[in-house]
Amino acid sequence: MSASSCRILLSGFGGQGILFAGKFIATLGLALEREVSWLPSYGPEMRGGTANCSVILDTKRIGSPIVTTPDILVCMNLPSLDKFEPDIERNGLLFYDSSLVNRKPRREDIGAHGIPATQIANNRQMPTLANVIVLGKLLRETNLCDETTAATVMMTIVPERKKTLLEANLAALTIGFHYEDTA
Repeated sequence: MSASSCRILLSGFGGQGILFAGKFIATLGLALEREVSWLPSYGPEMRGGTANCSVILDTKRIGSPIVTTPDILVCMNLPSLDKFEPDIERNGLLFYDSSLVNRKPRREDIGAHGIPATQIANNRQMPTLANVIVLGKLLRETNLCDETTAATVMMTIVPERKKTLLEANLAALTIGFHYEDTA
């Protein structure tokens, strides 16, 4: 991953907020004045089916929106880790929900961050925000932006019909931003 270019693949089950997380990163890229590509992909069922999202941030024009070898991979479930771990760029980063992924990554040439995001979210009575906790950790580890910029983007991306969830989203982002790896 270079400072000028970043290819991110987010993956999980439908209903885990994969597309929202991708949209957040794309909106962040716009705030950082980058060229942005956001390409969602999901199975026939929105909830419970597979979902993934490709996001590219670059200082140059983006030729293709498809991410086949991500610099950064987010896996919210084991099937996603099994499918996409082999594709991560050498020296890339992996962020995974260790509450739902019951194995360690197999690759030793990448940086891996397991976050028990679902467990943390459930313990904090915010069960739908595991994705935002992982986003917070990703932002801190990649230095894509500071916490204030992330919060500002979150305030713009939470839709009006869900404004009652804004404070919980901001809290989840903060939790992830300050989560320390334990292993």
